[in-house]
Amino acid sequence: MPEGPSLRVYGSEISYYTGKLEGYLRYKELPYQRIAMTPRVGRRVARQTGASQMPAVELPDGRWLTDTTPTIDWFEAQHPSPAVLPADPLQAFASRLVEDYADEWMWRPAMHYRWSYSADARLLSRKIVEELVHLPLPAWLRRAMIVRRQFGWYVKGDAVSRETREHVESIYLRTLDQLQAIFEHRPFLLGARPTFADFGFFASMFRHFGLDPTASAIMRNRAPAVYEWLARLWNARASRTTGQLASGVPADWSPILREIGALYLPYLCANALAWRERRERFDHEIEGVRYRRIPLSRYRVWCLERLRAHFEALPEDARAAARALLEAHGCWEPLWRVKEPGSGIDPEGSAPFGPGTKVHYDSRAR
Repeated sequence: MPEGPSLRVYGSEISYYTGKLEGYLRYKELPYQRIAMTPRVGRRVARQTGASQMPAVELPDGRWLTDTTPTIDWFEAQHPSPAVLPADPLQAFASRLVEDYADEWMWRPAMHYRWSYSADARLLSRKIVEELVHLPLPAWLRRAMIVRRQFGWYVKGDAVSRETREHVESIYLRTLDQLQAIFEHRPFLLGARPTFADFGFFASMFRHFGLDPTASAIMRNRAPAVYEWLARLWNARASRTTGQLASGVPADWSPILREIGALYLPYLCANALAWRERRERFDHEIEGVRYRRIPLSRYRVWCLERLRAHFEALPEDARAAARALLEAHGCWEPLWRVKEPGSGIDPEGSAPFGPGTKVHYDSRAR
């Protein structure tokens, strides 16, 4: 790690997005210290950022950053070499699209595997109690409170039910198969070094699927190359992880891109319509399975807007190639289906320094 003041990363050793950011900081060799997000620390973070969510980053000069995707963008601007965003505009756009999908779409299965299986829930509730929750109550009661809260909010509260459970698990299983097919031939998604898309998948695959008992056992047996990639990325350092990227967008990305077009972008559209109609929850059908009372996410309305903005910022020739790629995988129409989503997030372009936005269960009044 280079010498100098270290960053202060407020989060948890079992956190989905904290793990993603730590993987990136380790790769870029930026010194940091992780500080547990206890209730007391969370209150301080909320005062500084507007949201008690993890991770949050405090810079040595006292400024605060929130939301991992714009945070990584900012660090890339400060430390541009070697870049995790490919220099080729088409690859850069495809990487951003896959990163957004991996970040948001894998959240539901990650939470389901962690809190729906008793062995996982027991283990993770104990870890949370030991690291974060220091209430004057018996440990068993604190663990029970954590399990009830997490299952209620992030599983049952996120439309995982008897009717949808099998489909939720199929998302994880298919993703393992897609990534296994890639990592059998390349060390990272685009070649010899990690890119933006790798860190998007790392969020769920490392701290949840790769470490939680049930999901990690599935990974080790079904997709050992993915399990190997997790350790490779956690151990990667920019100063020694060198080599070329593939040319263009590899053909083995096609199953992932088709999934984005068929499942993820239509979901973002349904969420954006619910936002425009001022609904707090909405129903949506995915591959013939009806998800009921999905909680609105204002942040994901912003995700849709950002993907459009990244496309529109492409040079003209790269824009034509990107459109052809999107059309070939069923992504073009759903990307533009909802006119003017209107998230209202970050109109001045101050992210990641603006007020934090809750990613999930956000139906704040407008």
